[in-house]
Amino acid sequence: MTARAPSTAQKRAPIGRRPAADAASAWVRRADEPAAAPKASIYTARLTIDVTPALRGRIKIVAFKRSTTAAEMLREVLEREYPEDTP
Repeated sequence: MTARAPSTAQKRAPIGRRPAADAASAWVRRADEPAAAPKASIYTARLTIDVTPALRGRIKIVAFKRSTTAAEMLREVLEREYPEDTP
């Protein structure tokens, strides 16, 4: 048997760009893009904490009553408790 060259109907589609090595890192870097909200570009590090469902609910209710987001409210609390000039 002889090998035949693939016809135009059998040619492979071109392969696209290689994905980022770490999807989470690429997601965090998106905050630096110009399309991101100006406030979001300030916060490039993500912090994850475990809280009880009841505490999470209380935080979200207070944030809603204050017409803000839980993230904005918690940033304010953290800034107040841990100012930059802390030794």
